[in-house]
Amino acid sequence: MTITTLPIDRIHRNERQPREFFEPNALQELADSIKRFGLMQPIEVRRAGDKYEIVAGERRWRAHQLAELSDIKVIVTDDDLTEMERFKRSVAENINRADMTPIEEAKAFRRILDEQEGAEAKDVAKEFGKSAQYVMLRLALLNLTEEVQQHVNSGAIGTQAAVQIAALTPGNQAAVLKKWAGGAFAGDNELVHFAYALKQQQNQVVAMIVEELSPEEREERQRERTKTRSNIDRIERTLGLLEELAKADPMKLALALEGEVTKRLEQMDRVADAVAKARFNMRQAKAHADAREIARLNPDAEHQSLADKAKKAQPKPPAKTAAARPTIPKPQPPAKKAASVPRSKAPAKAATPKPKAPAKRVASVKS
Repeated sequence: MTITTLPIDRIHRNERQPREFFEPNALQELADSIKRFGLMQPIEVRRAGDKYEIVAGERRWRAHQLAELSDIKVIVTDDDLTEMERFKRSVAENINRADMTPIEEAKAFRRILDEQEGAEAKDVAKEFGKSAQYVMLRLALLNLTEEVQQHVNSGAIGTQAAVQIAALTPGNQAAVLKKWAGGAFAGDNELVHFAYALKQQQNQVVAMIVEELSPEEREERQRERTKTRSNIDRIERTLGLLEELAKADPMKLALALEGEVTKRLEQMDRVADAVAKARFNMRQAKAHADAREIARLNPDAEHQSLADKAKKAQPKPPAKTAAARPTIPKPQPPAKKAASVPRSKAPAKAATPKPKAPAKRVASVKS
């Protein structure tokens, strides 16, 4: 290896390298740093005719151009690696430093599976220190529309939400994106729940057959509705008691509960756990209620996830183990807290089990 300085215009990027997205602000910060302090680590290049191709360090090369510098320090390497070996090396360099976006990872894994004979997800996973499930979920992201991919690349939409959205039809993805862009979700967690609910509903073909309920069915539904709403009202009435307890002086509280503080704290912990789970369930109910409207606008919801497509497209598809099958994770409720851990805040506002379906029946047939 030789360390030297080369003109910027004699160096070009590797068009097949895995990274495509470079965060503009971070790149500008690097350019400012290089302009002030110089390049701490030379980039690595290899000869390509009368010019040089970047092996590692494209981000530093881009920052030099941004800083309007004419020369860059390089290490010229002479290797006998194949194109695929160089590509894998570049992937390894970036993926283990979290420099690649989830979409770039997905495209890199897809290229290896497509171009390396006999490669399977479990082999790619082992090579880069990942699980087969990780690789398959990344591959599923390739089913995202271009517009959604852009938001995932920029970090505006998190990977967990992206995995759920990737299982939707293009029409449903567009509907989710429109809702997201309109500020319908307080955070990524709400987007995860919504996309998961819509994914469940899109697997059904909604016939929109409205039938009149029998008197008995109407009466039963009304009872359920009344009971559910009454339960919510009763739970909310405990809010005053919780607020009173939250405002109490801790020293006076200790005296009032002398000999029973631990027992009463465990009691409150059980209440808090139940509230957290009920609130989680209500969030899912809200996601399903919102998703129902989009599902009705997109009745052609038959869909096969890219993860399944990717699995079928792999060379030599022997009988796979369950670990290699992509399972898109279901949003999980909050973990149960330890019974006797002191709390600094009062439990969250209580919620209740999810309400029943509306008065009109929507007949559905599995697709």
